[in-house]
Amino acid sequence: MTKFNPITPEIVAELTQIVGAANVILDAEKLEAYSHDETPKDQFSGMPEVIVTPTSTLQVAEIMKLANARLVPVTPRGAGSGLSGGAIPLHGGILMAFEKMNKVLDVDLQNMMIEVQAGIVTNEINAIVEDDGLFFAGYPMSLESCQIGGNIAENAGGGKAIKYGVTDRYITGMEVVTPLGDILKIGGKIVKDVSGYDLKRLYIGSEGTLGIVTSATIKLTPLPKAKTDLLVLFPDVQSAIEIVPMILSKLGIVPTSIEFMDRLSVETSCKYLNEHLDYESCGSMLLIEVDGTTQEQVDSEAEMIGDLCVENKAIEVYVADNYTTQERVWAVRRNIAEAFKVYSPHQSLEDIVVPIAQIPALTEEIAKLSAEFSLSMPSYGHAGDGNLHTTLIKPPEMALEAWYELEDKVVKRLYQVVMALGGKLSGEHGIGIKRKAYYQDVVAPEELELMRTLKKALDPNNILNPGKIFDLA
Repeated sequence: MTKFNPITPEIVAELTQIVGAANVILDAEKLEAYSHDETPKDQFSGMPEVIVTPTSTLQVAEIMKLANARLVPVTPRGAGSGLSGGAIPLHGGILMAFEKMNKVLDVDLQNMMIEVQAGIVTNEINAIVEDDGLFFAGYPMSLESCQIGGNIAENAGGGKAIKYGVTDRYITGMEVVTPLGDILKIGGKIVKDVSGYDLKRLYIGSEGTLGIVTSATIKLTPLPKAKTDLLVLFPDVQSAIEIVPMILSKLGIVPTSIEFMDRLSVETSCKYLNEHLDYESCGSMLLIEVDGTTQEQVDSEAEMIGDLCVENKAIEVYVADNYTTQERVWAVRRNIAEAFKVYSPHQSLEDIVVPIAQIPALTEEIAKLSAEFSLSMPSYGHAGDGNLHTTLIKPPEMALEAWYELEDKVVKRLYQVVMALGGKLSGEHGIGIKRKAYYQDVVAPEELELMRTLKKALDPNNILNPGKIFDLA
């Protein structure tokens, strides 16, 4: 393992020369704010020794050259909205924050492309191009707070992935600073490119361990002119999940979203919101969104989906065809995690993904684990792509030390079930440090060694975001 050096006054002076005194932060209170992300702070945190806020790609490159020369670790960070500990500075050193690199570099409506710096808030992209009838369809669920650089590092996805896919589908070009401080310009405003290795895919989803994306060219999509949501109640999980492939194959319709919520998730969120849905009679719910170019087309497809659901055991179908009712039904889905925090602030929010048809088997095994360990384990997420956020909820009366032991035991068992069903540990949040130990136990040794080889080749001093995804030794 690399033996890193501490930050010295000389290094601070060199950083100041690169980015200016206003962009070098040593204040203890501010350092603490950057020591954690959205994972539990008492479990996953690490204090940076200095924060730098660069304003240009050239500054980022100079910082990386300095870090290599001094053997100082660098942790890149977006908005800190991650759920895997990927932006936590485990080894101190330099934390590189990108909130000042938030400019729009180019809006090209003819090519339906936008180029932005890494620190722009994702939702601002949509605000810029909305009046031109376009949007960024990558749609992570935290789009109002996350930054596009973080989205790229995690290959973030969300509720619209079944129709629109995730971040990597829309990144056509990028500027990347390597761990050695070189600047790469990859891709561009082209939508097809098989000229050599697809280096974009090497960096997208690498969790900031192989390079730092400082700007990106993003393909935009025509903004749908109409949409309708269906909130569908089912008696059990099996009935709800069986509908998903039927919508796609039997009806030939690709919905924008198919979100799944089990009974416990629905009940807890509704009580939190004081929402009076008829959840008492259901075992699960699907939230299905359809969008398109005309309201007539959308209404027709929504009616076909609703009829299919009723023909296949649905108890009730609520139609939301205006902004007010759509916000009402989506609020139930969006507030599940917050609702459980009221009950207990300590949770382990998982990000498991299995083949869609295996969701009923997965939820059955989760129910067994829940009963065996007397633990609340609600599941909700993206039924359309098999990605569920099964969450372990700490009993309020349980001591933290006992909780951490129980959490570790249950998560290990959960991951064994997921792997046995042909799944993976993370569908969109990443491995980071939260899942690192478990990941190293389940990934094939040959695959793990190949990733280590890539890391060592691109980052020989292990300077960039060390300690994430896997250990080198």
